[in-house]
Formats: sequence, structure tokens, C-alpha cells
Amino acid sequence: MDIAIADHGNSQVVIAIMDESDVQLAVENPLVSFGSDSPGQAEDGPLSETKAHPRAFGTFPRVLAKYVRDEHTMRLEEAVRKMTSLAASRVGLWDRGILRPGMMADVTVFDYAAIQEKGSYTDPLHYATGVQEVFVNGRPVVLEGKITEERPGRPLRGPGYVGDAAKK
Repeated sequence: MDIAIADHGNSQVVIAIMDESDVQLAVENPLVSFGSDSPGQAEDGPLSETKAHPRAFGTFPRVLAKYVRDEHTMRLEEAVRKMTSLAASRVGLWDRGILRPGMMADVTVFDYAAIQEKGSYTDPLHYATGVQEVFVNGRPVVLEGKITEERPGRPLRGPGYVGDAAKK
């Protein structure tokens, strides 16, 4: 508690709490969606100043590489559904998760044979390999594997958000 008080609640901890057999059961369950609660991180610059859980960079690549491609725990189409439309609908983001007119175009193009997380608990700050293109709100943030200058992201707020009025 002394540490939390001293740094005004900005302490972080990176832990592994689930046994792999429990993770496997969760991954196989059709009701389980995939997401990450990690803050913004980077390999370099200001967003690299703190350590991170390896899944900050590798949640989705890990599912695709380990559970889909290598272990055949689920089909690719099911994994993509759990990462997109199922996850978006769970948190009430009705304009995301499906590609069709009027929706926000968040798209990742990856090489199925090359997709792989690279971070570990001791060295977590590494981008995954195999990601070729990423579009956020229809604008390219990764092209040919390189990060662009585009920053089209915006905060997504769910039904519980009360706005700045609660701060007054």
C-alpha cells in the first residue's frame, strides 16, 4: 500500500494467474470473446517507459498463432468473430466489429503463416510479426508492416460513461 500511496495509484503489476488448461477451456468456449485491457504501449518513445504484460502487444497474435494455427483449438473464422463482432457487441459498440456500409472500418490484414507474438514476461515490449496492414476508422495506421503517421483512433465509451459532469 505504501507504494500505491507514494505513486498516487499509478502502480502496475504484471502477473500470470491462469493455468494453461483453464485458458484452453476458455478459448474453446463459444461464449468467450477476446480483448485486451492494456493501456497504450510502444517499443520506443514515451509509451515504452513502463513494463507491460506480454499480451499488451500479443493478445490477438497469440490466439491466431497458438490456438488457431498451431493447436487447432478453433477455426480461424471463429477466432476472428470472437475478436471482432462478438467482442464489440458485448460492450455495446454497435458501429464496430462487422464490415458493412455505415460501420467504422477497423481492419487488420495479417499473414496467417507468419503471425506471432514476440513479447515475453521478461521482455514484453515487442510488436507481433506477420501484421501487414491495420486500418482504424478506415485510415491506415500500419502499411506494409510499418507504422504510419495517421492517428485516427478516438475514445470509445460504453453505456456507463457519465462524462465530465461527474468530475465537477
